[in-house]
Amino acid sequence: MTSESRPAQAPAAAGLNHRKVADLVAEHIERLVVDSVLRVGQALPSERRLMDRLGCSRSALREGLRILRGRGIIRTEHGRGSFVAATSPARDAGPLLHLFASQPRTLFDLLEVRVLLEAEAARLAASRATTADMVLIRRHFEAWQAAQALRTQPGEPPLEAAEQARRDHAFHRAIAEAAHNPVLVHTLEFLSELMLGSVYASVSHLYSRPLYKQQIDRQHLRIFRAIEQRKPDAAWRAAREHVLSVRDNLLEVESEQERITRATMRLRGWG
Repeated sequence: MTSESRPAQAPAAAGLNHRKVADLVAEHIERLVVDSVLRVGQALPSERRLMDRLGCSRSALREGLRILRGRGIIRTEHGRGSFVAATSPARDAGPLLHLFASQPRTLFDLLEVRVLLEAEAARLAASRATTADMVLIRRHFEAWQAAQALRTQPGEPPLEAAEQARRDHAFHRAIAEAAHNPVLVHTLEFLSELMLGSVYASVSHLYSRPLYKQQIDRQHLRIFRAIEQRKPDAAWRAAREHVLSVRDNLLEVESEQERITRATMRLRGWG
């Protein structure tokens, strides 16, 4: 971690009382969570590393962690350490998410939301992405490409749909994080399970159809290049076009399946 990410002064040198130092420790770790430097479920560094990075005593650090536990920001497991706690309701404890996930039409409602959020995320990423952000975006883009390459290599078993969906989703998430808008990132995190489900639907129903798959490949490349070339408007258009075409193509697949079902029923004399 760079010196910029530390408090302005080492707490000991600042002459602050113990309680004030603990508050600063808590605020600093909270900022790391908000900025997605520390993610849900991730272990905090060891006490020694945190003390070195924050320039505080062990007692001040432990008091800061106690404050965070009281706020529900971290959880501590005996013998294992402290971890970032889930800041949004767990899937089983979130009735709203359960209701959304239980309704088939939610997929298309969610894609409408993705159009709004991901297009804006791409535009902001093209304007704000740091060198480190671009490294992560490229890394996830290339990991997704590698998964696609396995599909065309003879004798190589393709990755399962769930893994392909995870890599696709990770690429879009890296773009959202490069937008440097914590509210946007955590809104998407709250919807993460639904978002991943919409990507899985795309992988399951569109990847096996060459025309749709080629379209997705071109669109991902356009999004990546627009962000890499620092073209906000082009990135916005590319991300918007991508999600809208996924929605339209899934609607077409659904209609096709319904037509097949009706025709089959007529063939069997049920219609």
